[in-house]
Amino acid sequence: MSFLFGRNRQKTPQDLVRAVRESISRMDVPLERRRASEDVSRLLAQMKVVLQGNAETDPIPDQVQMLAQEVYAIDLLPLLANNMARLDFEAKKDVTALFNGLLRYCPQPINRFPTVDYLHTNRPDTLITLVKGYENKDVANNCGTILRESFKHQALAHVVLYDERFWRFFDYVQGGSFDIASDAFGTFRELLTKHKPLVAQFLSQNYVRFFLKYNTLLVSPNYVTKRQSIKLLGEILLDRANYNIMLAYVDSPDHLKLTMNLLRDKSKNIQYEAFHVFKVFVANPKKSKPVQDILLKNREKLLAFLPKFHDDRREDEQFIDEKGFLMKQIIELGNQPQQPQGAVFA
Repeated sequence: MSFLFGRNRQKTPQDLVRAVRESISRMDVPLERRRASEDVSRLLAQMKVVLQGNAETDPIPDQVQMLAQEVYAIDLLPLLANNMARLDFEAKKDVTALFNGLLRYCPQPINRFPTVDYLHTNRPDTLITLVKGYENKDVANNCGTILRESFKHQALAHVVLYDERFWRFFDYVQGGSFDIASDAFGTFRELLTKHKPLVAQFLSQNYVRFFLKYNTLLVSPNYVTKRQSIKLLGEILLDRANYNIMLAYVDSPDHLKLTMNLLRDKSKNIQYEAFHVFKVFVANPKKSKPVQDILLKNREKLLAFLPKFHDDRREDEQFIDEKGFLMKQIIELGNQPQQPQGAVFA
């Protein structure tokens, strides 16, 4: 009768982790696939309770530690990332919860994030697998949720930013369904705004390639992509950490032409966000000659255009003041010092 009692023995955290791995391997056997999938779902739900607790119990630190250490020891996180698409809806949610719970796990008094250390040092490929998840509609949102949690940590943001797969984000934010493209843009934005010194260094090193790609978003036929992109561009250029990037961007007459076209976009929201980029060109006290020539050539048109531009924002004092400042700068064109084109980045 001892085997009957053995069945009721509660699994330890280590047992749960090993059982998940074993059940995932059984999903490759056709006759066992359904039962194995059910087992994975059940075991993941139990792991989530160990990590997060539930309505009746709080997580027990020693059990959380045992769970985490076994997850690292058998490389369960990359296994889950690679097999997430094969799991049912609830199991995908539990994988997301497990990843994010472990990413936040910070045992005291060590005050470090062991999952971050593990992914960065041992399995950075796991993050790239998650980025590839945007190519599968069944897991794209789950992968995006995990990536955004990962990017709270500079070491993990660095992994993705400097991997060749990063450049696929320019496709992800425009392709697929509205939900997936919007989720991808949210992840893209988090990556480019969370760790400012890291991003400033990356943009300096990849200036030409990045903005050649980025400018395609500003002319995208996808309205949401175009609106989000011009808004994010304004944030990037106006961030003090990106001062040298801003100087390089506003040095380009092609960038100015692109921005001026967006000022006349059929969408008022896009026009408004383009205004915040346009004002950087005009406010630059050392405009390149090609930029100043374009502004001089269009001076009369701009002075006729700006007073009517979004004149329904009469109660927005800052916007009114900014328009007045730009008009003053445009009137004084020709009296401002210039700098040679291409002074910052090649």
